[in-house]
Amino acid sequence: MHLDVQDLRNFYYRSPLGRAAQTAIRDQLVELWPEAKGLTVVGYGFAVPLLRPYLEQARRVIGLMPGPQGVMQWPAGMANVTVLCTETLWPLPTGLVDRLVLLHGLETSEHPSALLEECFRTLGPGGRAVFVVPNRAGLWSRSDRTPFGYGRPYSLSQLEAQLRRHGFAIERALSTLYQPPSTRRFWRRSAAFLESFGRHLPVFAAGGVLMVETSKQIALPSRGRRAAVRDAVRIGDPLPSPAARGMS
Repeated sequence: MHLDVQDLRNFYYRSPLGRAAQTAIRDQLVELWPEAKGLTVVGYGFAVPLLRPYLEQARRVIGLMPGPQGVMQWPAGMANVTVLCTETLWPLPTGLVDRLVLLHGLETSEHPSALLEECFRTLGPGGRAVFVVPNRAGLWSRSDRTPFGYGRPYSLSQLEAQLRRHGFAIERALSTLYQPPSTRRFWRRSAAFLESFGRHLPVFAAGGVLMVETSKQIALPSRGRRAAVRDAVRIGDPLPSPAARGMS
């Protein structure tokens, strides 16, 4: 079930609760990736609120938004970088992406396995991806007043197992949104303290969302390496004749 882009925009840019959620998640992402100089940074779903810190330094920033959700122009007052796409067929070459962020993309997808295959295809070797999903044990997934109350919430073990099945190597896992999904002034004033305090908790149950950083590691098959060594020509050796090469 995809959310509507207008509802997502209103939540993240026009409501105090949404702006607080945007700040908490983006701050954690910037800690994971403090810079992206010369890199291609892509967000899928409604990840554009997290991409602004990389606009000036990255080589390219792209915001992919699935068709059923809809697309909006972003960033305001600058050249548009958002694209409407099919969730399982992105308009990106294989291996283009250096940094990939999914927010409101995986848990609302109707084809999560195919979506993860597309994530893996477009991510370059050694590239990093962060998957942001509602925490099954958190308060935010239990309230339909926020976008995190829709779709399929995950436990940490469920998310990591699904990512591993699609070839991703798990690098780090953390949670955020320790503040309750409440619009009451007391909780809004306490948001910064709760986020700072929550980072020191040893469990993931308290956070509203999970963030798992992964990498794409591609290793050459050992058979291919042995063949390359066996067929190598040493410096100073005569090159094989065309006939000999054809018989090998």
